[in-house]
Amino acid sequence: MRVAVLGGGQLGRMLALEGIPLGHRFTFLEPGPDPPAEALGTLVAAAYDDADALARIAGGADVVTYEFENVPAASAAYLAERLPVLPPPRALGATQDRLAEKRMFAHLGIPTAPFHRLDTAADLDPALAVTALPAVIKTRRFGYDGKGQIVARSPESAAAALDALGPGLIAERFIRFERELSIIAVRGRDGNRVFYPLTENHHRGGILRASYAPARRLTPALQSAAETLAGSIMDELDYAGVLAIELFEEDGRLLANEMAPRVHNSGHWTLDGAHTSQFENHIRAVTGLPLATPRVPGPAAMLNIIGELPDAAAVAAIPGVHLHLYDKAARPGRKLGHVNITGPDQAAVRASAERVWALLPGEPPGLPESRRG
Repeated sequence: MRVAVLGGGQLGRMLALEGIPLGHRFTFLEPGPDPPAEALGTLVAAAYDDADALARIAGGADVVTYEFENVPAASAAYLAERLPVLPPPRALGATQDRLAEKRMFAHLGIPTAPFHRLDTAADLDPALAVTALPAVIKTRRFGYDGKGQIVARSPESAAAALDALGPGLIAERFIRFERELSIIAVRGRDGNRVFYPLTENHHRGGILRASYAPARRLTPALQSAAETLAGSIMDELDYAGVLAIELFEEDGRLLANEMAPRVHNSGHWTLDGAHTSQFENHIRAVTGLPLATPRVPGPAAMLNIIGELPDAAAVAAIPGVHLHLYDKAARPGRKLGHVNITGPDQAAVRASAERVWALLPGEPPGLPESRRG
């Protein structure tokens, strides 16, 4: 089957690496220079709203998917009139606006942090009455890796955040969570669903640094709660593909933070830690193949490589390590690759992860650990 991917970054690259063995051919629409996916298919180098490029994609593919959620809505609608676009454009609409996303969660009865629209100074008092302080002030669109959000600890700092970020905001209560978790869910075109174990995630500077899977101290009740809320979202959207949902664990319950209608950084461990990766299952879902039930033989960890490459030979020499580099030029704050670590038990995975972490340039000593807030 001919699969077109909107975006040619590392996620598109990994989709192709997992989809080519299934017999599929790939085309990538990507405006940036030297994209990581370029060597794995046909590259259409154009803007996402370029009419000629979209016509070329529509005429040369059997299905369209995407590697990021900020695809122009008009482009997705144009393509959806001509061939399947999966996940469906409705999922893009639900995730491109954080307020619409939170309202969908509320409609489905999924717990979230208290939130309120925040567009003008007149909205500030009503918003803080709902969220209390501290509050997180976020742009409703385009924020990622911690960008476009400010923690306000006083009415004055909330007003300053409104001025700094501009209109089109959402205010949310600052949650002092025990840990951040995510679930990678997959729904096929036939409605079948599969779920990966909850993953425990740790950030620094707003960027994901480390993931552990399955999440430590994971209970069947917590996994079941995550699967139930993910399933309700996928059914609501008539979804097909991978859906990632970021969650806060607070006093034993799960609060939905955000979701991504695509393969996700917190699921990269599945390339080596599960018998079928999130990338293969996404391609299975959007092309109509049966989903593979995720089987996870043991614990795994994932460490992102940010800004500067480590000594690849030194990393690869560590037991249980699987090195994935994206063929991207080094730049501060840029994700250049990741390292997956597998082993017979958590102690072995932890020991190897500590050794890898020590080799990552610019990272402080000690693996990221759980902490409140």
